[in-house]
Amino acid sequence: MSAPIFHNFNEAPTQVAPFSHAVECDGWIQLTGQMPTDPNDDDRPLAEGIELQTRRVMDNLVIVLRGLGLGLEHVLSCRVYLTEFARDYSAMNTIYRSYFPADRLPARTCVGVTALARDALVEIDMIARRPSG
Repeated sequence: MSAPIFHNFNEAPTQVAPFSHAVECDGWIQLTGQMPTDPNDDDRPLAEGIELQTRRVMDNLVIVLRGLGLGLEHVLSCRVYLTEFARDYSAMNTIYRSYFPADRLPARTCVGVTALARDALVEIDMIARRPSG
C-alpha cells in the first residue's frame, strides 16, 4: 500500500472542522462530506430548503473532484445525511439523481441524523476511484 495523499483545495469550501477535502491511497479516494456552504463566502447564510442545499453540496463535491482531476463518473459510493429525513428524502433524491446518468448511479446509503454542522439539512460524502493506467 502506498502512502496516503491528503488533498486540500483553495477553490473548495473552507473546512468547518480539522479534516482534508479528500484522502487518496492506491487510487481510492475518500471525499469528506460537504456542507451546503458557499465556497466563495464562508459567512454567507446557508440556502433555504433541501433542494438548494442539496445542489450546493453536490456542486461542492464536484469542485473537490475537479481538483483531483476527476468527475462524478469516478464516484462509486455516496453517503447522504439528512436532518429531516421523512420531509426531505424525496426532494433530495430528485436533485441528487440529476447529477448522475441513470445507468451510472453510485452505491449509496442515506440516513437520518439529529443535527449537522451549521444547522445544515444535508451532507454528502463520496468514495471515488482513479482510473488505472
